[in-house]
Amino acid sequence: MNSRSIHTLLAACLVAGVAWSLCHAQAAPKHADTPLESTAPTNTRATMETMQIPSHGALMNALVYVAAGTGPHPAVILLHGFPGNERNLDLAQDMRRAGWDVLYFNYRGSWGTPGDFSFSHGIEDTAAALAYLRQPEVARKLRLDPARIVLIGHSMGGFMTVQAAAADPAIKAFATLSAADMAEHAIRLVRKDGESAGLKAMASGLANEGMAPLSGCTPDGLARELVDHAAGWAFPAKVAALKNRTALIVTSDDGLAPDNQAFAADLRKAGDSHVTTVHLSTDHAYSDRRIELSKAVLAWLASLPK
Repeated sequence: MNSRSIHTLLAACLVAGVAWSLCHAQAAPKHADTPLESTAPTNTRATMETMQIPSHGALMNALVYVAAGTGPHPAVILLHGFPGNERNLDLAQDMRRAGWDVLYFNYRGSWGTPGDFSFSHGIEDTAAALAYLRQPEVARKLRLDPARIVLIGHSMGGFMTVQAAAADPAIKAFATLSAADMAEHAIRLVRKDGESAGLKAMASGLANEGMAPLSGCTPDGLARELVDHAAGWAFPAKVAALKNRTALIVTSDDGLAPDNQAFAADLRKAGDSHVTTVHLSTDHAYSDRRIELSKAVLAWLASLPK
């Protein structure tokens, strides 16, 4: 083959290669080298919404983990303890993945929410959070079912859970994680040591929990409040109101298990056949059993009526 023929053949190959490249580029999907993105419509993706919930003249700092899908989703109100260092937001993420909306908020006077902290205010604040989620426009925005709200509280949050559920018959299910029956504890201290010494011991215990994130309160004032309301706030006083609810009572090796087990036994004795108890050998914050705790909570939530 002479040199002219070789040049002609090379030119033909080049033209063919360019043509193939152009055709391939036109056929390839646009942005093929960009990361894959969710194809779900923006208004049905999982998201997080922040808000301030009104409660008795103050605005509580709050957020909702909104589950994916059009809903309406069942919802959990997740209640933190005293002062609330363990927020259990890992559980909130897990519950959202399981199809639940989860509301977390800070009571008045706690963690930057304006107002004064007190146990009475915490009870009122929990009721205010319930009322907020039940507003039709809020329920639509968060894609939640206001008729399917569950309360889950840790430590003092368990105390708030029991108070709120007992006062609200529309709450069909509640769960406590190492609930602190602070009123019953106050009763015992006063009965054992007398009112003055009992108040002092109660105040000392509250102070030792760490009150820096709380405002508008003192250990002495909170102890006095517990003693003054002890008879009505203690868990045994709430059994009659809660005996027809579905309950999950989780305990750990933190010293609170006997009170919680007694509460579960009282509910069953009163006729409640829907009480589940779980014990995990760990500390008050469930520090090394978080996965097991999540599994227990998710299994219980999955068992609730749709």
